[in-house]
Amino acid sequence: MDYHTAAANRQKILLDHLRPAQEPEAMQHSQLEAACCSAGDSAAYLRRSSALDDVVVVSALRTPVTKARRGGLKDTPADDLLAAVLKGVISQTGINPADVGDLVVGTVLSLSGQRANECRIAMLLAGFPNTVPVRTVNRQCSSGLQAIADVAASIKAGYYSIGIGAGVEQMTVDGMSWKGSVNPKISESKEAQDCMLPMGLTSENVAAQFGVSREQQDKLAARSHNRAAAAQKAGKFKAEIVPVTTTWKDPKTEEEKQLTVSADDGIREGATAAALGKLPAVFKKGGSTTAGNSSQVSDGASAVLLMSRAEALKRGLPILGIFRSFSAVGVPPGIMGIGPAVAIPDAVKRAGLSLDDIDVFELNEAFASQATYCIEKLGLDAAKVNPNGGAIALGHPLGCTGAKLTATLLHELARRGRGARFGVVSMCIGSGMGAAAVFEAGGEIDGPANAAVQRQQQHLSRDANV
Repeated sequence: MDYHTAAANRQKILLDHLRPAQEPEAMQHSQLEAACCSAGDSAAYLRRSSALDDVVVVSALRTPVTKARRGGLKDTPADDLLAAVLKGVISQTGINPADVGDLVVGTVLSLSGQRANECRIAMLLAGFPNTVPVRTVNRQCSSGLQAIADVAASIKAGYYSIGIGAGVEQMTVDGMSWKGSVNPKISESKEAQDCMLPMGLTSENVAAQFGVSREQQDKLAARSHNRAAAAQKAGKFKAEIVPVTTTWKDPKTEEEKQLTVSADDGIREGATAAALGKLPAVFKKGGSTTAGNSSQVSDGASAVLLMSRAEALKRGLPILGIFRSFSAVGVPPGIMGIGPAVAIPDAVKRAGLSLDDIDVFELNEAFASQATYCIEKLGLDAAKVNPNGGAIALGHPLGCTGAKLTATLLHELARRGRGARFGVVSMCIGSGMGAAAVFEAGGEIDGPANAAVQRQQQHLSRDANV
């Protein structure tokens, strides 16, 4: 397929978004045509899509992410973390909590039955009535993003018009350990055995199989810390963070203190590749994966409030972003870190775009080895990837991460204004998967004019006054 044909195909997908959900009979045979022009395929994107059944984000917030067992939120229960961000999105938008059709929470390490109950407690503590349902979802490191995708799909299907996709993880309490016995039948399958590999060994596998050097990994890790430090110093995270007032116990004196946690605490300002290069490998003798080039074990929560565009317009809520596509894929369990390199192209294609159309990538840095591989495999511009740092500096509270990265992405796109339009959130997934979602920045169409809506003129703009 040549360049122009591919461009026209992408345009056709985008133009299809312009069709009304129910076309009048007189328009059923009309055609929206995609065509190349001398300006290039990006010229088609100047005509912004604004379907009333688009799923949009009107609020995306997170707690600070702090170090497990040492950080400011180590003694804060998971239900308190989740309640804080649920209160935040309701307060920011002013919607009635009773209007929320469902609340889906990504979470990984806690016993599923207990965490489901904790999520119910959290929503009640946050002021939601008992008429609003809640459930959990676990697709490991992508659970928070899966929660958002599940809510988006339900809104698109018409099950409800408002929903919340969230994520929470309290890794101080819930460690990464296998619970119970292991099925002896896994000996019959090498890939089944690989599902049991420690994640650090899968990082070593990626580095060895694809030639990612220790120097490359430490360079990416240092860049992550330095970008995060610069972003924090510039106040870039303030709009997405909900401060959490909590009780913290001093690990040395056992003294309890009341404090308000308002910033991520895992960033190492001034980190250098040379300094990180002195750290020993921790998963394999002679290996290259260290504590310094791996994601941090962390505590945190995040929530994303979604609704149909029609609902947002009715309520007069500004649109932070539009959910455009989602993809979850499988890859070999022993090299699970390559998942984003497969999921990102698929999600981007489903959105009718190309990789060159994406302005910002929030790529979870589970390990520097796999993040480096994915960037190089896809030929991504490193300046577009994690411009405000990634999980190596900011932490990776497993079930929270997908929703957290969505909040970070959408606020970054908003700051850039017309300088950025599309963004991707992606991560690898333990046991051999990858996930990715494409979002479009809000404000993609002109704001409503002071004109009466013309119900009979369906072939005109909704705010046309004729």
